[in-house]
Amino acid sequence: MKLLAGMPQAMSPVVTHYCPGCSHGVLHRIVAELIDELNLRERTVGVASVGCSVLAYNYFETDFVQAPHGRAPAVATGIKRARPELFVFTYQGDGDMAAIGTSEIIHAAARGEKITAIMYNNTIYGMTGGQMSPTTLMGAVTATTPYGRREENGQPYRMAELLAQMPGSAYVARTHVADVANIVKTKRAIKKAFEAQLNGLGFSMVEVLGNCPTNWGVTPAEANRYVLGDMVAYFPLGEFKDVTKEVLAGVRP
Repeated sequence: MKLLAGMPQAMSPVVTHYCPGCSHGVLHRIVAELIDELNLRERTVGVASVGCSVLAYNYFETDFVQAPHGRAPAVATGIKRARPELFVFTYQGDGDMAAIGTSEIIHAAARGEKITAIMYNNTIYGMTGGQMSPTTLMGAVTATTPYGRREENGQPYRMAELLAQMPGSAYVARTHVADVANIVKTKRAIKKAFEAQLNGLGFSMVEVLGNCPTNWGVTPAEANRYVLGDMVAYFPLGEFKDVTKEVLAGVRP
């Protein structure tokens, strides 16, 4: 019997700790498939953040480092500068990258560090009980906004657009994984981000909109509908910066 589909070699055959319906597993598989397809497994170092993705190192057959909360870009920078031949990526949530780690990610992008950052944006702190994060939408009920996010809590901001403005960023995009078509688009975007690093073009980042059925208090199907509706409406999809087009056009060396 011919095997038509199976687990990527870069993914560990272990039981997941993620909640039922969570999209983290989908994104993990995308990353693992690309590591295999680009033949990167033997020289990849992933950097895990603090949050639901803290155990990412359990799911990849590559080297991994655990960073302090928000400091994944700094740890990745040190690894890449010390061993520039390695392929280095961070895997972070919105609470990690857009809150305590804002300074780290902005300056990594500004410096043009040749690393790739992946942000799973589910607009909430998942691991610690569902508190409001910097990307929580207005009116959303969380553990720390029981009456909904209000003006005094600040406005949610958009990380992809922010990082695309940094002079050292080479590729920045936002996608989602709430349906099959966009899972394919997410893989395409992350591949371009990986290739930007491999070609030495600078910092690359993909923000992936995902769900959190447990802390949102809804079913997985309802959670995906929220991604497709409210989240996509506030966080527009697309490529916000792609210098590879400029390189191919001869505008940039």
